Amino acid sequence: MVRPKEWVRGNAIGSGSFGVVSLAMDKSTGHLFVVKSAPTGTRSTLKHEADILATLDSPHVVRCLGHHESRCGFDLFMEHMAGGSLSDIVRRFGGLPTEAVIRSYTRDILRGLEYLHRNRIAHCDIKCKNVLLGSAGNVKLADFGCARRLDCSNSKNPNQPISGTPLWMAPEVLRNEGLGLPADVWSLGCTVIEMATGRPPWADDVSDPMAAVLKIACGGELPRFPVGFSAEGIDFLSKCLQRDPRLRWTCEELLEHRFIRGTAPKGVATDSRTPTGILEYGFDEAGWDSEEIPTQIGCLTVDRKAEAEAWILIRSG
Repeated sequence: MVRPKEWVRGNAIGSGSFGVVSLAMDKSTGHLFVVKSAPTGTRSTLKHEADILATLDSPHVVRCLGHHESRCGFDLFMEHMAGGSLSDIVRRFGGLPTEAVIRSYTRDILRGLEYLHRNRIAHCDIKCKNVLLGSAGNVKLADFGCARRLDCSNSKNPNQPISGTPLWMAPEVLRNEGLGLPADVWSLGCTVIEMATGRPPWADDVSDPMAAVLKIACGGELPRFPVGFSAEGIDFLSKCLQRDPRLRWTCEELLEHRFIRGTAPKGVATDSRTPTGILEYGFDEAGWDSEEIPTQIGCLTVDRKAEAEAWILIRSG
C-alpha cells in the first residue's frame, strides 16, 4: 500500500473523463507507480474503480496499490506498466507484427478475463487502450471504471447501465438487453481485430455514430476479419463474434482453443472478410457520456480523418 505522504507526482502521462493520470515516485524506495487523480466533482468513477480493484489479485490484472481521498479529490495508486497502452503500440506499428505476438497478448487478456468472470465481474470496456504492456512483454487488464459486478444467480443483468466504447460493444448491450459476461468476449474479438490491423473494428464499414450503433446493434453483419489471418485465428474470432451471446465461447473454452494453444498448423484463410455495406469509414473509438444516447449521436459527426482519441467513453449510472 502506498502511503500518500511518501510520494511525489511527476509528469502527466494521460487523461480521461475522470481526471489526470501521472507518473509518481515513492520517496522512500524510488519505485515508480501511476496515480490517477480526480477532483471532488468527478471522483465517483475513480472510487468505483478503486472498489473493484481492491478485491482483485491476479497477475493478469493491473495491481492497485491503494488510494487517498481528501476534500480536494481522490487519488488511485496503480502499478506502473513500462510499455504503456497496447493501443499506442498497435497504432504506431499499424498492427502487431506477427500472429504469434497477437496470440501471446490475447492469451494474457483471456487469463485476466477468465479470472474476472470467475468472480462474476464484467470488465465492460475491453479494447487495446485498456490493456497495458509490461517490460517483459506481458499484458494486463486496466481501467475498471466501467466494470460491473453481476448477480451470481443470473449471467445477464438487465438493470445495468450501458458502459463501454460503442465500436467494441456487443450488439445486445447496444440494444440495452442487459449486460452479461459474454459481452466481454465480443469485445475481446474486436480487440484481436484491432491488434491485427492497427485500427478499430468496423473502421471500414461505418460513416457516423448513428450508422455504427444501428449496424452493430441491429444488422446481421460482423466486423471485418483481418486479411491474411490464419485459419485458426479466423475460427477463434468466429467463436468470440457470435451475434447471439448464448453461442459465444466462454473465456475458459477460448483458452483451450487451438489459436491460443498454438498447436495447429498455420493455414491462411483466403477470404476472411465478412459482408460489408455501402457505408464508409468515418470515425473511430467513440462513445458517449451519461447523457442520453440519441442526443449525443447527433453531436458526434466527424470528418473522415477523425482520430480514435476524439471519441468519448460511455460511463452511465
